[in-house]
Amino acid sequence: MQKAITASAFAIALAAVASFAAGGAKMKITSSAFQEGAIIPSKFTCDGADTSPPLQIADVPSGAKSLALIVDDPDAPSGLFTHWMVWNISPQTNIIGEGSTPQGVQGTNDFGKSGYGGPCPPSGMHRYYFKIFALDRELDLPSGAKRGQLDAAMKGHVVAQGELMGRYSRKK
Repeated sequence: MQKAITASAFAIALAAVASFAAGGAKMKITSSAFQEGAIIPSKFTCDGADTSPPLQIADVPSGAKSLALIVDDPDAPSGLFTHWMVWNISPQTNIIGEGSTPQGVQGTNDFGKSGYGGPCPPSGMHRYYFKIFALDRELDLPSGAKRGQLDAAMKGHVVAQGELMGRYSRKK
């Protein structure tokens, strides 16, 4: 039963993200620390320094008014787990340095904190998605807002998006 609920929650989350995209415009988000689908170095996880990896952003549409960054884990036992949310990032931002936070507004992650919370899966290999969204406006959301509030505020305002997926399994 729990797996069915988790699968349903994941399907709903995927549908919500897919419904954000208008016209299917693609952006790129990459990292010099790991490649698409590769293992995230432990330095960027709870087993290391728990610092955010360096990120590069490309192909932001010229009409974008702001960017939003979301990092999440769809493989968490309780369903989608959000590790980091920042919005109202300048659309001119093309580099987010290692261990730094882009200038913008930060939400509350599912650890109950503001800022980056690195991969820390309780068991097995998990996938971590670093998602970037170009928006047609800035969002009127206060610092500390939760994921559901961010998703609702973004709905209908995403003009392009990109994602980078990395994997991580804890060493026990």
